[in-house]
Amino acid sequence: MSKSSYDRRHFLGTVSAAAGVTGLGLLRPAMAGPASPAFLVNAKPALLGGTPIRTERFPSWPRIEESDRKAWVKVLDDGHWNRGPRVDEFEKKWAEAMGARYAIATSSGTSALVAALQALEIGPGDEVIVPPYTFIATINVVLMQYALPVFVDTDRRTHQVDARKIEAAVTDKTRCIIPVHLGGNPADLDTVLATAKKKNIPVIEDACQAHFAEWKNKGVGSWGDMGCFSFQASKNLNSGEGGAVITSNGDHAVSCMSFQNVGRGYRVGSGGDLQGYSKPGWNYARNGDNRRMTEFQGTILLGQLTRLEAQARVREQNAEYLAGRLKEIGGVIPAGKYEGTTRNAYHIFMAKYDPEQFSGLSRAMFMRAMRAEGVG
Repeated sequence: MSKSSYDRRHFLGTVSAAAGVTGLGLLRPAMAGPASPAFLVNAKPALLGGTPIRTERFPSWPRIEESDRKAWVKVLDDGHWNRGPRVDEFEKKWAEAMGARYAIATSSGTSALVAALQALEIGPGDEVIVPPYTFIATINVVLMQYALPVFVDTDRRTHQVDARKIEAAVTDKTRCIIPVHLGGNPADLDTVLATAKKKNIPVIEDACQAHFAEWKNKGVGSWGDMGCFSFQASKNLNSGEGGAVITSNGDHAVSCMSFQNVGRGYRVGSGGDLQGYSKPGWNYARNGDNRRMTEFQGTILLGQLTRLEAQARVREQNAEYLAGRLKEIGGVIPAGKYEGTTRNAYHIFMAKYDPEQFSGLSRAMFMRAMRAEGVG
């Protein structure tokens, strides 16, 4: 390759007032060579006035089918819009899909986390171990309980909580551990659960980004005392907003169900199902709130759920392909996985950017250059 050529692989940083790129100098890569994909060679970057690699829009999300429209309109026409049989049906199917005995649908993933913390009666003076690298809701729900979030650092190889450091963070005030399966990549559940068992501390899995992710061939969210999921608009299973708690513990299920339904009474029936509402001797939440899922959300989730497995396989195939191509370039390193991970949900394809592989090009400028090429 000519040292004077413009190419996307090297992100030439010559001064360009039009692109607002100044002071970068000539960015020469450490990884230039025959392994670079052909489309990256001898092409002027779009950021410097070249033609973008991609001009077609990426597919939108969610994917909508005619069956979704018909099911939604049927709810509209039925006039039963609040929680009802469709949400009940979704709870049963989601629990079965995730390998848990119970699923309690909620209005959001945040609501699911709140319900789970309420089930454990987390409150003032309690400490909850959390990762600092997560969506803000993981921390907010602890603060909402007037409890103290205690941060355990991140494993840079996987971008997940460094479970080896959890035990050192445990005190006599620790009441719960919340590992997060960030981006759909399972945290090190073996180490988390071993520490929790040793210290007799319950575990709430934040699986809000990890639909159908698996640890040792079993769905994440079903390993701890409770697991929480989000069905917000960006998620792999999507109803705009929505969430669920899964558990195989009847007491926790009763507590979560009662809490999200304004504190009404529930019990586990003779067949193992949850029964409600208010009757003498039934269990009531100590603090009730309205965190219910609507029938509109429930019916959309039922439709989306029928396609989730096929979509999950496509994500896995795409991620494998992308990881392989990135190896040809260098400098963008996909997140590692723990040995027990048998399935990554790939809500996000997580990777680490190494500026040294791009002669010091900043992460911000790299992202800007990618956007100019039509890659969001």
